[in-house]
Amino acid sequence: MAKFKIAFHWQILIGMTLGVVWGLLAINFGFLQFTDFYIKPWGTIFINLLKLIAVPLIIVSLISGVGNLTDIGKLSRIGWKTLGFYILTTVIAISVGLIIVNLTNPGKVFPEDKAQEFKQKFAENVKQKQQQAVEMKNVSPLQPIVDIVPSNIFKSFTDNTKMLQVIFFSILFGIAMVLLPDEKVRPVKDFVNSLNDIVLKIIDIIMKSAPYGVFALIAALMVDVAGNNPKDTLSLFAALGVYSLTVILGLLTMIFVIYPLFIKIFTKIKFNKFLKAIGPVQLLAFSTSSSAATLPFTMETAEEKLGVSNETASFVLPLGATVNMDGTSLYQAVAAVFLAQVYGMHLDLAQQLTIIVTATLASIGSAAVPGAGIVMLVIVLTAVGIPTEGIALIFAVDRPLDMLRTAVNVTGDTTIASIIATGEDELDVAVANS
Repeated sequence: MAKFKIAFHWQILIGMTLGVVWGLLAINFGFLQFTDFYIKPWGTIFINLLKLIAVPLIIVSLISGVGNLTDIGKLSRIGWKTLGFYILTTVIAISVGLIIVNLTNPGKVFPEDKAQEFKQKFAENVKQKQQQAVEMKNVSPLQPIVDIVPSNIFKSFTDNTKMLQVIFFSILFGIAMVLLPDEKVRPVKDFVNSLNDIVLKIIDIIMKSAPYGVFALIAALMVDVAGNNPKDTLSLFAALGVYSLTVILGLLTMIFVIYPLFIKIFTKIKFNKFLKAIGPVQLLAFSTSSSAATLPFTMETAEEKLGVSNETASFVLPLGATVNMDGTSLYQAVAAVFLAQVYGMHLDLAQQLTIIVTATLASIGSAAVPGAGIVMLVIVLTAVGIPTEGIALIFAVDRPLDMLRTAVNVTGDTTIASIIATGEDELDVAVANS
């Protein structure tokens, strides 16, 4: 008799649903401490496992992908095309956010008494984010380029926020392999290719625990958001409903309008097949709020479900996880205009163009970890003269929106990977549309 097996995306959905149910029970029946002590740690372990394998994956996949090239010119061509598409989709995402927020005007319906309540409740969080933004602002405009080149690669290996440095070293290593005679680097190629297979198998093992990790993450999130006063939290969420819906509408526009257009114009993949393939990736990104943590599964899905070659996926997707933040950029645009409206400020066309430029540049330097978008938002607000204390107003709903925008981020990454693979004739259309 055939063994019944639940599809992976349903396993993730079941884990998320049970997490919500447990969170509601914990809030209403006083299991807050139990959840914090005995449920949340399993979610943390799952996140740590994903982070554990992220750096090894980038190293071996990039070195393998670049090292197996025979033409350095091809690497340069892929690189410029990838960056061009990433910047284009980021600008489009920010523009979509600005158009929608100017139509809905969410800040004009925000009660003044609730605004004061938020400022007091999240004062300490605001101060911390402001300090981080000041530290980032008081540096040379070229600092992001300087930061790409590590002074000690082993330190970069131990810090998941230094992904660009790891990518730089891995690409440099791979280029050196291409420039040397094949007989001299063949043992290294074979070793790296074997390591790549081992890392992919480790990812398979880790992903078997994904439904349980997602359950723990969602349950802990609900308890953390509710705190000691669930009713108060719900009232604060209600006050931010229009703002949240505006962000969500923008994010859904990217997934169901912008990306389908890109897929239709630049690839031969059917978008319904594309969405079905990356559905589990979106759910995992939603649960972890981290493009970097989701990266191993994103790469595996792009190769096995979308037919993207290892060579393309190993270059485009790690780069996207660090520089392509469409969902985060869109959210920053909506949040900036929302806060301006709350403060009674009118942003003219020049200021909104400034938001586009600043948010685009900020997204490139944004770490692919939960909450990094808030720090980047402070920089965007400062650029157009909006009081940065206003971010206190959106802290309460930032985490669920962060989860949604991370799902958009990984969707954008896989969209561009599919486009680049198509352009380089390295996409197996039969696999993508199967």
